[in-house]
Amino acid sequence: MAEVETADQVALDEAVTFTSELIRIDTSNRGGGDCRERPAAEYVAERLAAAGLEPRMLERTAGRTNVVARIEGTDPSADAMLVHGHLDVVPAEAADWSVHPFSGEIADGVIWGRGAVDMKNMDAMVLAVVRAWARHGVRPRRDIVLAYTADEEASAVDGSGFLADHHPELFDGCTEGISESGGVTFHAGRGLEVYPVGAGERGTAWLRLTAHGRAGHGSKVNRANAVSRLAAAVARIGEHEWPVRLTPTVRASLVELAALHGIDTDPDAPDFDADELLGKLGPAAALVEPVIRNSANPTMLDAGYKVNVIPGHATAHVDGRTVPGGEAEFRTTMDGLTGPDVDWDFDHGEVALQAPVDSPTYLKLKAAIERFAPEGHVVPYCMSGGTDAKQFSRLGITGYGFAPLRMPPGLDYQALFHGVDERVPVDALHFGVRVLDHYLRSA
Repeated sequence: MAEVETADQVALDEAVTFTSELIRIDTSNRGGGDCRERPAAEYVAERLAAAGLEPRMLERTAGRTNVVARIEGTDPSADAMLVHGHLDVVPAEAADWSVHPFSGEIADGVIWGRGAVDMKNMDAMVLAVVRAWARHGVRPRRDIVLAYTADEEASAVDGSGFLADHHPELFDGCTEGISESGGVTFHAGRGLEVYPVGAGERGTAWLRLTAHGRAGHGSKVNRANAVSRLAAAVARIGEHEWPVRLTPTVRASLVELAALHGIDTDPDAPDFDADELLGKLGPAAALVEPVIRNSANPTMLDAGYKVNVIPGHATAHVDGRTVPGGEAEFRTTMDGLTGPDVDWDFDHGEVALQAPVDSPTYLKLKAAIERFAPEGHVVPYCMSGGTDAKQFSRLGITGYGFAPLRMPPGLDYQALFHGVDERVPVDALHFGVRVLDHYLRSA
């Protein structure tokens, strides 16, 4: 029997409208609890309810609202799948943008605004797909649990962390999930169109460094200057060269990207040089370079209160990331780099993730992309940052990055994340709706 075309024009139009209207709802997350996702959550819940679902709105903190709904599948013996997206966005300075970042303006086939790619587009596409199913009387094979979360752009304590820890029953039966950062066109040069599908994430290790010293007058010799001690530790961290640590996902990425460039490589060979291979991959190296090793980038400094006063302590913050299996090395290395005069601890930490790249789920994700972009090359990749998949992994849910978009050459999707003039083509959303509709019905 031919597949029913549920990704109709109504669904395509709704994806565009929903993306634009969600962007207009300012859900900037400045950290420290300074965000209010509730208006966006209400917008989503109303449209899910209109499709016959029973969305639940859940809050740990007033105004920090999550929405969860379940779509019953046709096969009660099948495991359920989680489809999740966050409703918050990072802040944007209007003066830096070509259009107002919360205008949701649609011009020349492009939707502009904060959240256009991270990730109100995916929120809107999923919403359009499930409403199309309701109109056509279509149900997916397995239960689909939808989760629209708060607080992903900070600690997730009001979002996926709260849901996983306090409402695990809403995700009963879920074994796998999909969300942001995967299935988007990467133009790798020489006409190569690559579609990376997320099959791993580096762990999060946000650190606070504290140096202690002897307070005193700024004109006096002070061999126990907390600022000097901290500055030395920060410099050591910033200059450290971390060793290469290849995970199965990254190894598979390297092999497949090398093959696309006509390079035969064996990451297990004794003389294998990952950095040398990256130098031969052209633009595609950007997909792998951040995830072949741990990293630690100093990002914030705080010390003193007057120029002629040496403070008794000074603090810094470091954005650390760990490859799967690299956590112990990270701790030991940080102990050595900070030295005896600087203490460090985690401000926020989350686990690294891996997902199999030979699983039926990954193969179906790959096939869904290839159905609508037959000229594309799907490869697995590990995300350099993190998503809500980390928190949902506490429930035993294996996460994949899959928020498909077909992007044109010249529009750098990676640079648009948290960047100025964030935008997404209408055609890219249409592609994503078709891919998601096809995949989720048969997953």
